[in-house]
Amino acid sequence: MAVWAFWGFLPFLAAAFATDLRSMKIPNVITVSALASGLLLQGLLLGLPGLGQALAGALTGFAILLAMYFMGAVGAGDVKLFAAIGAWGGMFFSFQVVIYSVLFGAVIGWMIVLWRREAMRTVRRILGKTAVFLLLRSPGLLKEGPERLRFPFMLAVVPGFLCAYIYY
Repeated sequence: MAVWAFWGFLPFLAAAFATDLRSMKIPNVITVSALASGLLLQGLLLGLPGLGQALAGALTGFAILLAMYFMGAVGAGDVKLFAAIGAWGGMFFSFQVVIYSVLFGAVIGWMIVLWRREAMRTVRRILGKTAVFLLLRSPGLLKEGPERLRFPFMLAVVPGFLCAYIYY
């Protein structure tokens, strides 16, 4: 990701972080404007190849997070935000942010589970659902009920984005 793209996307990331912490939602005005401005700037500054890279990045981020959305792991705002991240940073950067964010999300989730002293119950529930999924091949069984662990995914996305930029 170019330096100008990093600094250009930061205001969108900060706005998404603030709204996700406050309401567990990322409004379309943030995600759609971030996506549109990323596509526009890549096209204007880098021409047709830049627009192609931005589209490939947007589709990559969107597709991966859409799969996570259908599993119940993230919200629709996160899906659209990752399309915008891909538009600003390209396909490989978008993929890296997904990987880092999922890793940070796992650490945050386990910290919450350990803090609540629910570790063994959570491990048993995960293993049970995984076993049933492997036997019956029904992804709907992986969605958890009202007791599922929820936290703003932006808590993982911000450090994931920064790590992806640093190590890109």
